[in-house]
Amino acid sequence: MRILAIGDIHGCSIALRTLLDVVQPGSDDILVTLGDYVDRGPDSKGVLDTLISLEKTTQLKPLIGNHEILFLDAITEQLDAEAWLRVGGRETMQSYVAEGQTPTWADVPAAHIEFLKERGLRYWETEQHIFVHANANSVYPLSEQSDDWLFWTRFDDSFPHVSGKTMICGHTAQKDGVPGLRPRAICLDTWAYGEGWLTCMDVATGEFVQANQLGQIKRLSLADLDLLSYQLPTQIIKPS
Repeated sequence: MRILAIGDIHGCSIALRTLLDVVQPGSDDILVTLGDYVDRGPDSKGVLDTLISLEKTTQLKPLIGNHEILFLDAITEQLDAEAWLRVGGRETMQSYVAEGQTPTWADVPAAHIEFLKERGLRYWETEQHIFVHANANSVYPLSEQSDDWLFWTRFDDSFPHVSGKTMICGHTAQKDGVPGLRPRAICLDTWAYGEGWLTCMDVATGEFVQANQLGQIKRLSLADLDLLSYQLPTQIIKPS
């Protein structure tokens, strides 16, 4: 059994499918997705369709991110929809209709809303790791974390958790495309919707597989990151 964690996807369905083709999570594997499935990238619909299908083939632990919160709040009119559209929601809505058509809430499948509302998790943890979207207050157990910490606080403000467990999170885009490291904390948001990569980490081995919207694959490890840096030994595989 593997525990695999995938960082912020942000509508990048090509990168997600490319990554899944490589890591091939099976029925014995646990796949933790760290939230921010929607907004900014071109195909939020395709990402949610893929995640829902993964529930049938692997042990999916889908965390909720702040962009899912904005999405759901806009749908239920708890948030001005225009405010959400300005931070990536426009791309999300457009993914539900053909090019040139004007989307409405009716175009969003009920299954997508149900998936996010009913099966989206605030956090998940094992004996050695805690998985959150954004961050965790270092002195409180996960059950007592505020929404502000779990969904909005940046990785820069992370400190080792009182549990001694390593935190794995997303939310704060690492625009060099390299997972961020702090003491007992790893950030897997590597700017998939920008010029970076979508990152999957094998938690037990410390190995990373990354994919981008061009269908390229890159591999690196925690050992590479510890060596320092920005000139990592990597293997890039061009799409055939």
